[in-house]
This record gives sequence, structure tokens and C-alpha cells, in this order.
Amino acid sequence: MQSMKADELPENPRERSNPLSSLMFCFALPVLFKGRKKTLEQKDLYRALKEHKSDSLGDRLCAAWDEQVAKNETPRLGRALTKVFGFHLFITGVFLFAQEFLTKVTQPICLIGVMAYFAGNDPDRSKAQLWAAGLIAGSVFSVCIGHPYMLGLLHLGMKMRVALSSLIYRKALRLSRTALGDTTVGQVVNLLSNDVGRFDLVLINVHYLWIAPLELIAVTYLMYLEIGISSMFGVAIMLLFLPFQSYLGKRTSVLRLRTALRTDERVRMMNEIISGIQVIKMYAWEKPFGKVVEMTRFNEMLCIKQVNYIRGILISFAMFLSRIFTSSSLIAFVLLGNILNAEKAFFVTAYYNILRRSVTMFFPQGISQFAELLVSVRRLETFMHRPETKVRDKSKVKNDNPKAESLNGDSPKSNGIPENLIEFSQFQARWESHSLEPTLEDINLQLGRRKLVAVIGPVGAGKSSLIQAILGELPGESGTLRINGSYSYAAQEPWLFTGTVRQNILFGLDWDKHRYRTVVKKCALERDFELLPFGDKTIVGERGASLSGGQKARISLARAVYRRADIYLLDDPLSAVDTHVGRHLFDQCMRGYLRSELVILVTHQLQFLEQADLIVIMDKGRISAMGTYSSMKRSGLDFARLLTGPNKDGEDLDEVDGAGGDGLDLLNVPSLSRRGSKNSKPSTRNNSFTSLSSMAESMAQEASLQMQETRVEGKIGLGLYKEYLTSGSSWFMIFFMVFLCLATQILCSAADYFLSYWVDKNMDGQTDINTDPQDMYYFAALNIAVVVFTIVRTMLFYKMAMRSSTQLHNAMYQGITRAAMYFFNTNPSGRILNRFSKDLGQLDEVLPSVMLDVVQIFLTLLGIIVVICITNPYYLILTLALAIIFYYIREFYLKTSRDVKRLEAVARSPIYSHLSATITGLPTIRALGAQKELIAEFDNLQDLHSSGYYTFLATNRAFGYYLDCFCTLYIVIIILNYFINPPQSPGEVGLAITQAMGMTGMVQWGMRQSAELENTMTAVERVVEYDEIEPEGEFDSREGKKPSPSWPERGEIIAEDLCLRYFPDPQAKYVLKALNFRIRPCEKVGIVGRTGAGKSSLINALFRLSYNEGIITIDERDTADMGLFDLRSKISIIPQEPVLFSGSMRYNLDPFEEYNDAKLWDALEEVKLKPLISELPNGLQSKISEGGSNFSVGQRQLVCLARAILRENRVLVMDEATANVDPQTDALIQATIRSKFRDCTVLTIAHRLNTIMDSDRVLVMDAGHLVEFGSPYELLTSSESKIFHGMVMETGQNTFDSLLKVAEKAHLESMKPKSE
Repeated sequence: MQSMKADELPENPRERSNPLSSLMFCFALPVLFKGRKKTLEQKDLYRALKEHKSDSLGDRLCAAWDEQVAKNETPRLGRALTKVFGFHLFITGVFLFAQEFLTKVTQPICLIGVMAYFAGNDPDRSKAQLWAAGLIAGSVFSVCIGHPYMLGLLHLGMKMRVALSSLIYRKALRLSRTALGDTTVGQVVNLLSNDVGRFDLVLINVHYLWIAPLELIAVTYLMYLEIGISSMFGVAIMLLFLPFQSYLGKRTSVLRLRTALRTDERVRMMNEIISGIQVIKMYAWEKPFGKVVEMTRFNEMLCIKQVNYIRGILISFAMFLSRIFTSSSLIAFVLLGNILNAEKAFFVTAYYNILRRSVTMFFPQGISQFAELLVSVRRLETFMHRPETKVRDKSKVKNDNPKAESLNGDSPKSNGIPENLIEFSQFQARWESHSLEPTLEDINLQLGRRKLVAVIGPVGAGKSSLIQAILGELPGESGTLRINGSYSYAAQEPWLFTGTVRQNILFGLDWDKHRYRTVVKKCALERDFELLPFGDKTIVGERGASLSGGQKARISLARAVYRRADIYLLDDPLSAVDTHVGRHLFDQCMRGYLRSELVILVTHQLQFLEQADLIVIMDKGRISAMGTYSSMKRSGLDFARLLTGPNKDGEDLDEVDGAGGDGLDLLNVPSLSRRGSKNSKPSTRNNSFTSLSSMAESMAQEASLQMQETRVEGKIGLGLYKEYLTSGSSWFMIFFMVFLCLATQILCSAADYFLSYWVDKNMDGQTDINTDPQDMYYFAALNIAVVVFTIVRTMLFYKMAMRSSTQLHNAMYQGITRAAMYFFNTNPSGRILNRFSKDLGQLDEVLPSVMLDVVQIFLTLLGIIVVICITNPYYLILTLALAIIFYYIREFYLKTSRDVKRLEAVARSPIYSHLSATITGLPTIRALGAQKELIAEFDNLQDLHSSGYYTFLATNRAFGYYLDCFCTLYIVIIILNYFINPPQSPGEVGLAITQAMGMTGMVQWGMRQSAELENTMTAVERVVEYDEIEPEGEFDSREGKKPSPSWPERGEIIAEDLCLRYFPDPQAKYVLKALNFRIRPCEKVGIVGRTGAGKSSLINALFRLSYNEGIITIDERDTADMGLFDLRSKISIIPQEPVLFSGSMRYNLDPFEEYNDAKLWDALEEVKLKPLISELPNGLQSKISEGGSNFSVGQRQLVCLARAILRENRVLVMDEATANVDPQTDALIQATIRSKFRDCTVLTIAHRLNTIMDSDRVLVMDAGHLVEFGSPYELLTSSESKIFHGMVMETGQNTFDSLLKVAEKAHLESMKPKSE
């Protein structure tokens, strides 16, 4: 939300330009002149025009769509589009009709008149001058109408795209959660980038669908008048080619769909890889993922290859079809015993050129584009028909209620509402209609205000689903749910969007200074704000990248609390924060600030339960018990067992739910004794937030700015072309290619010149019937050779291009996965994905065609110039003058065009990022009613993009317009010249004029394509740039440095002067400062410290994810010397955020396929997941959805544990793996680690102190320094600095006592062997 406001840009001169200026493109010149002087920035562009503002277009299209919905018919997207844009489209059609029939069809008739005069058949000079004037007028008119028409058409396409994007975004905000299950974020982004993006270009040829047939009829009639029945031969061949061409076109669109699916698949994989890159690196899984990506890429290339070959055939057609038609008609004419003369020959040539353009090029393209358009519209329509959520849009309700003066669901307290704010009665619901078990069943619950309700229960018990039901995201099947009053919500996985921290907390509300300050204080964010480089103005990266987990959770909580509401739904906000921060939040915020409201708190932190007014225990989607803390303890219910009782025997292990629903399957594991907080009083706490500082300082270097996407300035060097061509083919191939191109062109020009020679020979009266057939054979042979050469050349070229594209993709993937973590922290995933989707798409599909086009056009132009100059060498001077002018116009235009194009591309990324961020945070957005703000922001991003895109269109057209003006001048000079000094032979006149007329469109198209080629080469440049990222270190060890397969045998870790910085620049701040410690073999070490003390950084240092200095040795080997693969594959990790990749369960456990199934099942059994997985239809081969979302967080954590068990490494690192897990799963993980990893060195980063109380030693970190290191008992009893002691005290006196007991017991046990 921090992007520039599109309305602050200066007004576009087009808004007030007069008709003449619009026709002559004067309004596009200011930008061109500005761009010549300096590199353009976004602020140099103009505001979007009123007619393509995103909000107004979106509203119009939405209205047209809703109108159909209101009439209860199945709404059709096509109908809505026609309603909004139909009239404009009709107008453009009328213009095109005028242009084609007034200029194109009349030109050859004028040409015949002129040639008749030179051939001496019609001596009247003034009549010839009229014909010539007609020729010139036609050329001028077609230039003056053609370009404004094209701009109008492209602009219309752009307006359609903008309107559709708005429509889709608004729809995305209303998708129901079940509909979201079937759509991945990638799919919606793809709808926006691909399907909607198609509208930009789709209209270009759409009118030819009805103009081409009309033209065909008119032209055939005119030719029939001239050469009789032989004209039919060419036309017949042309009509025979059409079905073949349209078949190829159809084939392409089928293949395009297949390609799109495979590309989706590849991009989705890349998205997962980039999101989970840290885990992939820690597991050293780059190789297996590389294999999978290579496979998907290979499948995609198979499709693209076919598409490109077909495209190649179609391009070759463009080259030789008109030749085939002309030669067949002329040969037929001669064979029928007629004598060929100049007028007839060139008349036919000119007409076939026109027909070739509209009938064989634009018509089929129109058909295939129209077909693609229909496919896109269908895909968009399917998306628009997806079920919508029942959650009412709070952002719309605001204005209806005069009493609700404050904004956005931030309604004032409503006093007249009944006591019960929430009433469930016999409520039942399920996420997926086809899942067997309901997610929630038989829920009866009445909650009134001034209550703090704690909801507890094992993983997957349906706690979050209960909250989603209250939000309305989970629709009920039976029973009732009544909610009186407004609600606010903090999600379990905090969702932040790109913007300042303050914007994230306000989230569209007005800033109330006093309330804001209070909320910040209650949510323990004050200290964080002091430490962040710009306070609450610091920009949060995508998905809250630059913040620690605890900070994200607290910001998310602050956002919920800042809204005034009657009901606060807090989904496990305490899990990610340290104990004392948790205590602060609970006392100050939930018990204090919100005491007069209803607060529903889902939690796993049992120490807070006794202050709750009501405890609800959930199990398998039912409420198994509820009541106050004291009544529960008296009743000795299951609850008490969950809290205090002995371990339940595994009596109900077998009744695991088979609900394959949204991670609601439940693992019933022996529960854990409650963490001795039976009667703890809230103890006095000193709010010491010492060590956020290190975190904040490392962020201060990021200085609120993400790295700007690099825009490569200036020209594209020759080296890049070399890199592109040689990455897939040898030099020999390249030279052979060049030879083929030249040969083709020489043959083409020879055939043209031969025609003029043949006609002239007939002219001179030596029409010897015997030589005519001979000439005819020469003519036919030349034309056949052209055909063969063209096809061979095109196919070969595409083959080379495909090989390059495959190589470059593999190199880029290699570059990305080998890059340091710093790279991923500074580049948002959208940017990296953009290279893998948009830029690679350019390489695969656009670049080869454009490159071929450029080569072809420049050779053709060269051929034309050579032919013209052979007829009259003086034209060389004229041509040179023209070439110089063209060169300068191109230089002048290209610099600006390149800048504008880059600005447009950079302005496109935020649109996609915004969309994907929105979809991820849907529940939060809807609960807090921020739809309106987000729609406004989306429209703003669209307008910023539009201003770039429209400038691009306008300058582009202006360029073509001025080039064509000069070409017309060239024709005029040639025609006039023939009147001043008449030629020897009429064939020469026809040849020169037809060739020159062929030049008009071609020169500007060639210039534009060459510019397009340079622009498309930036895609190569961006791909190559990622392939040259500096790798983080050697992946495989060098010879002689490779550790033995059994290393590390003991697992002893020694650090000497260990420092760590997150930034490559050696001057950067150190996050870890000179640590020295030794961890003995098989020792269990807990690592504690406040948020941001550098606990996770220590793990980073161990895995060499950042920039280390100093030495870490494991079993006497310096880790800096060995390859990263050897190092990382030997340390197991259970990461903080459990990551699963889509694919089979088996692939997730063992991507290298090193273990047999039995071993995998054993590992799953260890973590009690075996019943759950074996229930799934395909067992180990069961699919896991994107991000593992069909498993609950706790289950994902268990899968990570299973991975660690499989690896059997001597060193295990656990990173706060217990944060989102209920006590039972927690106990399970702890127990498994104790039994399975008895002989391993285990490092545990802990937030909950009880997890590490029985460890051998505790390492206490603070602000990047190691402050205490010793056994927990020693630190609690005899430590000088008392830091650890203070941390334990904060949990309350009772907890302290029980923890001390645990520590003492562990201490005594470790002493035993020594005393014996």
C-alpha cells in the first residue's frame, strides 16, 4: 500500500489535444523528447486517461455482470464485455473498412493506368498524371488513417484488460474458502497475467474476420476482368491453403492450453521451491528438486517445441505464399496461350500481395486469436462462476448506518444488543462437502460479553475451524449460529502485506493517535518500534519477511485489537512469542485492555487457563467439555487428565479420524502432564526486552527499502546475442543458418527480377513461342527453390532457439538454488517468479519468432533496395538519405521506448504481488472489512501500469507513423521521377513501384520488430543475470576435503570467535558477536534468549546460510572447508515453520529415494502418523496439496520430525518446533527425540522453557552474545548474571519451582555416573 498514487502524476496531454494533434500523434512527442535527455522514471509519465481508469472501467464491467446475475440467467462474460465495449469496436471496424477498400484495392488499378502510359498503349499524359496522383493519395491516406486506427484498437484492448483485471480482483475478494481449495494462488495470478493479458493484442486482427472475405470477392472480380479465367488458379490455391492454415492454428491453440497447464505446473513448483528455499538448503535437497524441475521443464518444452514448429511453418507461408499464387496464375495465363505483358504481370502481383496480407495472414491469425480469446473468456467465466463466500462485506456496510460514524467494521460499541453475542446451537459444518467426518459437529455454545474464553484441544481438534465458523468462512450445514455485534480477528499464521508497520496495524482505519499508542503498548510493540530503523514507518517486506515470528504475531494482534469490536477472535497469538511477552500480552491486552469485551482465545499455553472465565475443550470437532477452571479441576473430567492426569494409555489410538478434510484429522497421543502451573500467581515482571536490538539493527541496514528490481540501463550488447545463440548450438550450426538465410533472400529477389526481365523481353516483340515456355520453367523453378529453402531455414532456426531456451532455464535454476539466503531475503518471491514465468515465456515463445522476423524483414528490405537500384542506380542516393533519416528516428525512439517498456514491466509486478498477498490473507481481510481499501489500492496499481502502457502504445504508434510518412515520400519521388525522365522498359516502372509500395509497411514493421527484439533480449539478459548470481559457497567438497560418509561420528561442535552477518558487505553489522563454546558429543543443549537474541542466527551459522567469520568445527573438521552439500546433509533440522512440498508423501520424506517403504513406514510410526497416512487412499503415494495445506501445522511438524529420524544424523537441530503445537504433540516430539536421538548431539532453540529444563546444558544468548552456558540447575542456582534465572522467574513462582525440580532431577541424573 506504499506505492505511488497514480493521481499524483501530471495530466496526459492526450486529454486536451485537438483532433489534428491526435491524428498526427503530436501528443506523444513530449515523452519522446523527455526520454532523449534522461532516463525516464515513473514520475515522468502521465496520469492514466479518464477513459481507462481502473475503478470506473471495473465498476462498469461489474455492473454489466451483476445485471445479468440479477436477471437470474447464467451470466456470460462475453455479453458483459460487448455491452461495455461493443460500440467502440464497431466504430474501429468502420474505419478499417474504409482504409482497406479506399486505398488498398484502388492502388493496383492506378498502377495499371500509369504503366499503360509508359508501355505506349495509352499516350494521354494528363490521364497518366491523374492515375499517379491516385496512387500517391492512396499511400498518404492509408498512413494517416492506419496508425490512429491501430492506436484506437490497441487502446480498446487495453481497456478490456484493465476492466477484466478489476473484475477478477473483486471476485477474488469474495471467493469462498471451499472455492479457494481448488484454486492455487498461481492459478489466479496466471488468469491475470496470461488470460487477461491476451486482450492487449487480441483485437488487432479481429475485424479481418469479416473484411477479408469481402476483399477476396472484390479482388477476384477485378483480376478476372484483367486476366480472365487464369486468375482463378491462384485464388483456388489460396482457398485450399486456408483450411490447412486454420487446422494448424487450431492445433496451436490446443497445444497452447497444454503448454499453459505445464507452465502452471512449473511455476507452481518454482513458487514452492522459492518459498521453502531455506528448508531446501538446510536439507541439501537442491538436486532432487532440480531433477523434478528439469522434468517439468522438459514436458513443457515438448509442447512449446510443437507450437513453435507450427509457428515456423506459418511464418514461412507468409514468405512464399503470394509467390506461389502469382506464379501459378501467370503460368496458367501463359499456358493458355496468352502473351504476358508488363501491366498484367504487375497488376496481378500487386493484387496478390494485398490478398496475401488480409486473407492468408490476418484472417487465420484473426481466427486463431479469436479462438484463444474464447478459451480465455471461458477460463475467466469459470472463475467468475466460482462460489462466493457468505461473509458480508463489511467495507460496504459502513455508510448505510448513520450511527456508525467510525470507519470500517470499526463500529462503536452497540449497546442495544442482547447479552449473548455468539450462540451456536447444534451447529455442524464441514470444509469439503465430500469429506466423511464433519469438521465441527453438534456445537452448542452461548457466549456473552465481558468474558475471556479459552479454547484448547489437541492438534486438528477444530479450534481454528470454530473461529472460522464465527467469521462465516466455514458455512454451516445444519443447526444455527447467531452472532450479535461486530468482531475482529487475529489469524494463526499472521498475515502482513507490503507496507509500513503502521499501515499494517491501521489496515484502512483512520489513525487515532491515543488509541494507537495504547494498543502498541499493550501489544508489547513499543520496544520493537524503537529498534526498527524507521519505527512504525518501517516497510514490511512481502509476507512480513523482514520481521521475526514474534513481531509478526504481535503486529497481527495489534491490528485486531486496534479495531473496536464486541468480539475479539484470537487464533493462537501467543504461540510465537516468548513466555514473558506472552504473559504481558495476556495480562495487559486480553485481560486488561479487552476486559469488557468477549475475547475468544485459542491457545496451547496452559499456564493462562486459570485466568480464563470459561474453558472450552475441543476434540475431533466436538466440544468435549466446558466450564471454569475451578469447576473443571473439581470434576476430574478428561480435561483434568489433559492437564494433570497420568499418561493415558494408548486406548484410543485406533480411532483416528478419516476426515481427509482441512487438516482436521486428529492424532490422539498420550497427553502430557500439565506444566506445573497449578496455582501460579501472575508474578512481577520487569519488562526487559533486551535483545530485539540485534534483529532490528540487521534490519536497519535493509533500511526499509527492499532492493529495487534492477533495471538494466542502456543498450543490449552483441555479447548477449552471442550468449543466447551459443548456449544451445555450435558455431558451425550458426554459420550454416546464416548461409541459409542469405540463400533464401537471393532466390527471392532473383525471382522478382526475372519476372520483369521476362515481361520486357515479350515487350520488345521477340515473342518467340518457343522461348516462352523455357522462361516459364525458369520462373517456376526459382519459386519452388524459394519454398524449400524457406521451410528448411525456419525449422532449423526454431530448433536452435529451443535448445538455447532449455539451457538457459537450467542455468538460471542452478543459479537461483545456489544463491545465498541473502538473495532471497532481499528479492521478493514475486520478482524471482517473474523471471521464471514472464521472462522465460518470452524466451520460449516470443523471442524466436521476433528474431526470425527481424532477420527476414531486413533481408527482404535489402532485396527490395537491390532490385530497385538495379533498375536505376541513382535511387541509391535516395535510399541512403532515407536510411540515415530512419536510423536517427529509430535511435530517438528506441531510448525512450526501452525505458517506457521497462517501467511498464516493473509496474506490472506489484499488481501480481498484491493479488497473491490478498488471496493469502483473505480471512483476515474479510474479517476486518478492508476490501474497499484493497480494491482502491489494486486500481491504483493498475493505473500506474496503465500510464506506462498507454505511453508505450502512443510512442510506438507515433514512431510507425513518422517512418511511414517518409516511406510514402520515397514512393512519391520514384513515381514523379518516371514522369521527369521516362524509362526504357515498362517492366522497370512496374517493378520499382510495386517493390517500393511493398516497403511502406515493412520498414516500420522491421524497425519496430528490431526494437521489440532488443526489448525481448532484456528477458535473456534478466535470465542470464540470475544464472550469474554469486553462489553461496562450493556445493560439493573439493578433492581431498570430502568428509568420510560416516562423519560426524561423535557430533562434537566447537565454535571459536564465531561471528555472523546477514549481508555480504564486510562492513555490515554482526548479528552474532565472537561466540566461543564447545558442545560435547551426544550432549543435549537448549538455546534460549529473548526474541531476536540471535538464536536462529546460530543455526544459520551452523548451516552456513549467511556470512560466517571465525571457525565452527564438527568432529575436528572445519565446516568452512567442506562443500555445503556434505555439511548440510549431515545435520538434521526440524525447522521452525514446517514446510511440505506438493508431491507425494513419499517424496516429502525421501526425495533422494534412498530408503525403502518399510523404513518410511517405521519413521511414520515413530511419530504416530502411520494410521493417518495409511488411511489415505494411496498411502505413501498420496498427494500433498500446495504448501501441505491438507495437514494441520502440528502434523506437518511431525512429518519434519520423521524426516529427521530417517536421516539418522549425529547432529540434530530443533528450531522452536513446539511453537504451534498442542501439548500432546509436543510431548510426543520430545519423547521421540529422547528415545531416537539418545546418541546424538541435539540443539534445541526453545521458547517454552519447560522443553529444555532437562537438557544437559543451556546456552543463553542475548543481543548476539553468549551470556551464560551451563546446566539449567547451575544457571538457576549459582549463576552470577542471573539472566536465565530471570527468564524462568517470569513464568510465575509455581512454575519456577516445578521447573527447578525438573532441572535438579536432570542434574542429579547426570551426576550419577560420575559418583559411581
